[in-house]
Parts: sequence; C-alpha cells; structure tokens
Amino acid sequence: MKHATAAVAAPYVITSNALGGNGRPPASERITMGFIGVGGQGGGHLYGGAWTYLPGGYVARDEVQVLGVCDIHRGRREFALQRVNEQYSKNANSGSYKACQAYIDFREILGRPDIDAVLIATPIHWHAMMTVMAAKAGKDVYCEKPIALTVREGGAMQDAIRRYGRVFQAGTQQRSEYGGKFRLACELVRSGRIGKLKTVYGYEHGGGFVWRKSFGGGRPVPPEIDWELFLGPAPWSPFNGGLDAHMFGFGGINWGQHHYDIVQWGVNADDTDPVDLGVEDGKLMMRYANGVVVYGCAYPDPTLGLGPNVRFVGEGGVVFVGTEGKIAVDRQQILSNPVDILKKRLGASDTRLYFSQSHSGNFLECVRTRKKPITDIDTSYRAVKLLLLGGIAEQLKRPLKWDPEREQFVNDMEANRMLAVAYRAPWRL
Repeated sequence: MKHATAAVAAPYVITSNALGGNGRPPASERITMGFIGVGGQGGGHLYGGAWTYLPGGYVARDEVQVLGVCDIHRGRREFALQRVNEQYSKNANSGSYKACQAYIDFREILGRPDIDAVLIATPIHWHAMMTVMAAKAGKDVYCEKPIALTVREGGAMQDAIRRYGRVFQAGTQQRSEYGGKFRLACELVRSGRIGKLKTVYGYEHGGGFVWRKSFGGGRPVPPEIDWELFLGPAPWSPFNGGLDAHMFGFGGINWGQHHYDIVQWGVNADDTDPVDLGVEDGKLMMRYANGVVVYGCAYPDPTLGLGPNVRFVGEGGVVFVGTEGKIAVDRQQILSNPVDILKKRLGASDTRLYFSQSHSGNFLECVRTRKKPITDIDTSYRAVKLLLLGGIAEQLKRPLKWDPEREQFVNDMEANRMLAVAYRAPWRL
C-alpha cells in the first residue's frame, strides 16, 4: 500500500543561517536526521523530554538538521513538524523555515538520500524491521529499547548493521547518563572491589511477546490514524481505540533491557550469554559459564545491610554481590556494603570502561567519526538477548541449556521455536 507524503515542503531558500552563523556549523557539516515515531518517547527525543538530558532535544543541537518527521498519527506528525519549523525559524535570519517534511510512511524517510541518520521510537514490534531496512538504506540508527522482540530479530539487526557498515546506538542510556553511577559501579565490580563476583540481581523479569490477534476492539479507525501501517508485520486486528507501543509485550519487555544492559556490563559479558537458565524458587535464574548467577528480581535485603533508613530504590537498578562486599546502583543512587568500597578511588591499574556523559551526543559523535557507540549493536544485542532468553525460561519454567556460539538451546525444539516469529505479508526481515 502506497502512503502519500503528509506534508510537502516549500522551495528551500538558502539563508545565512544555512551557510553557518549564529554559532551553528554550515549545513554541509550538520548531521541530517529523520525521526520515525514522534509520540511521547520520540517527541521527547526530538524537542526535549525527561530522558533526553538536553534542553530542546535534537532539534536544539547546532550540529543537527532535522529534515523529516514520520508518524502514523496525523496530530503527532503535524505537531512535530510545527515544533521543528518553529525552532529553526528562530535561528533563521529570514524568520521562516519550512524545509522539514512530515510523512506517514517511514519508507519515504528511508528513501531520502539527504538523510544521514534516523531515530526510531515506534511501537516495539517495529524496531527490528525498521532498523534492518534503515541499515540497507544507508542510514545510521538510534533505536529505542527493547531493540527486538525475538532473538532472531536481534541477530538480523546485528547482521545488517555490520554488513552495511552503519552506526547503531540503542536507547539504553544508563551507560552514559545519571552522573556516571552505573559506569562507576561496573568499574568497581570488574576491578575486584567486592571480591569475586558471585551473584547479580537485575530487578526485572525476563520479557517476551505474543501476536495477540484481538484486543477487544472493533471500533471505527479514526481518519487521523493509519491503523494498517501501525500493525505492519503484526497479524491484522480490529482497532481497539488506542496506540499502545507495548501492546504485544509482556513481562519486563519495556524496562528490562535497561537492567540487563548494566548486568552485562558489570559481569563483563558483552561478548557472551548465560549457558544455564531456569526458575528457582519462583525467581528467574541465568548462569554464565564463569559461574556468575543472575536473578531477575529485587535483592532480598532492600537496605543491603546498611540499616532500616537506607533503601535501594531499584529504578533501572542492579545489585552486584561478591565474596567481599556488595554494590547497588540505580538512577537515584549508588550504595555499597562495606561503605568503604565507594570511598577508595580507582587507580591506574583498575578497570576503566567506555566513557560517555551524553547518550545522544555519543551517537552523533560516532556518526561523524564512525567509531562504535557506547551501546553499539553488539552490546545491545547481548543485552536484549539476556532479557528475551529470560522470558523464554520464565514461560517454560524448566531448566534450559543455551549454546552462546550456536545461538540456540541445546536439545530443546520447543524453546528454539520461541527464538523467532512469523510476520504478516508482505513484511519480512
């Protein structure tokens, strides 16, 4: 089905602002971007939100030029277009700017040769498909989490990003933001400050999804919504009155990749997976070949033994337990027991990890330099795989063995069938 362009740009007028000025690089030196999905999350990235950590979002960055916005909801895309043009009009000496375009169909964004990179903040069942298509179209990609809904989707994303030489950043910003607390926690753990690492608590269930074919719907589709394109590779279903980005997900599918990304970082497992999975005493359990065990639940002692007035919040949180101490970290705080673990600074011989203080800034830097971002496709695939493997273990509720090299469960056809999913025609990876 061909979707018409939602807005047509007026002829572009070269202004002194386009040539540089007001502190902005000339247009030839700016990274041109398209935004696919401009609702709450995508709109926040575009013009500023609680998770973008930069006033004004991408459109306020001098080194970025937003050329296209895309959404299947007319109100969202028109509002985004208005915000972009208003922002650039303030920068233009002429007082007007109409070079950004709005689209219904993301394929028109991908088809523009003048767009360098796209930010994907769509419903999660679209993330893998759009990433693969963007890579084939020669675009660098920033993709919101979870980056995939199946292990095979994540593998297809990794293959495409590598094959076409694209830069990929996942929206798991805890490696960059929050004052470096997560980075410090992982550096301390990997430097042996809590002794030998034994167990990790990831504070979130495994995640998964199911192609539900009915949502209790049957309402007329409003004229401002392209429901067919919203569903995309999902089975057709009558409109249910809403546009839920996580409508096919369950368990920790929304938050889980944040948690397990930091688990992987602290365990030093960005290049491997667990080998044993199951449910122990009602808790998700995943064991690595080096013996470290990850539990998908809160740490049993919310104070970490520091007393009743100290509580660990758990938002995006992880607790590392070693033979000589514990470290807990979330978006609000970092705690240790003994408390002296946090008082002694890291030395020259200690482990230091990838340093980034701005997740969006790191992505843009890597688009320019072509180096790997802090949450590149390889680390992001491992993190979402941990989440999704955990979801399979929680569904089957029996011991599973995973082969990280072959990327399949050992002698378990039922579990292996859960690694992939069929799409509705004509969509395919």
